[in-house]
Amino acid sequence: MKCTLCPRGCGVDRAVVQGFCRAGREPEIAAVCAHRGEEPPISGRRGICNVFFAHCNLQCVYCQNWQISEGEGSVPGSRLSTPAIVDRIASVLPTTENVVGFVTATHYADSIPSIVEELHRRGMHPVTVYNSSGYETVETLRMLEPYIDVYLPDFKYADPGIAARYSHAPDYPERALAALREMYRQKGSSLITEPLPGADGEEEIAVSGIIVRHLVLPGCVDNSIKVLDAIADLSMNLHVSLMAQYYPPRPGLPDQLNRTLKADEYDTVVNHFHATGLHNGWLQELSAQTTFRPDFSSSTPFSS
Repeated sequence: MKCTLCPRGCGVDRAVVQGFCRAGREPEIAAVCAHRGEEPPISGRRGICNVFFAHCNLQCVYCQNWQISEGEGSVPGSRLSTPAIVDRIASVLPTTENVVGFVTATHYADSIPSIVEELHRRGMHPVTVYNSSGYETVETLRMLEPYIDVYLPDFKYADPGIAARYSHAPDYPERALAALREMYRQKGSSLITEPLPGADGEEEIAVSGIIVRHLVLPGCVDNSIKVLDAIADLSMNLHVSLMAQYYPPRPGLPDQLNRTLKADEYDTVVNHFHATGLHNGWLQELSAQTTFRPDFSSSTPFSS
């Protein structure tokens, strides 16, 4: 098989040669765990069962999940068959809101149909969430259409220079926008939710739709403004999760990434969010930069 799952289009046979993401043919799973730190309609009260895939097709220099995303990350994944992956999901799923998240799965996207079908064969029908960097091909997203209920993409960059410098992907803006348009074609702008069992009407869980995430990077306010403009041009009704949680995950990053986000930077982006007419979503508190710090060497990477 020549891999063309992501926009890099390496075209290598991953059973024999590694491409940019350095992933092999069989899926490598770094963790399967309950995570309560996603957006409210994703996590609910009990959390989502997240399947964290090892490796990544983007390789952002500031990745908070660098322990598992890099080709030679400090926490190696386990090569698992589809039944073994579903075994691990089945052990965690009952403790959550019956939602499964596929996290950074682009380079293993062709495994998702068989995983979902095996879940169904065993009588499990969770809401499925595709948690993505946004660096996708339209063809891969169309392959996933019957299997994904909620898309949770990043929209990291509207500036190709920043995309090249921090993620080795100068084509990211055009690719991410094309991917978002395809997700919009599949799901529309409405985030469809249902009340959580036993809830008082205030708490709901997403069952279909799109939530677009954007992490505001220090020194990159203009990029964030352009990202929000691009989202608003597609639809002002899309749900946007504006994130302030950036922190330097390790030494040796480019200068402006060696600090957390300043309050005035974030305020500027938040004000522009409102100015665009975007009105659905979540604005993360600046204090998140001290709390959302995963450790994949632990059996519970997100202890909070």
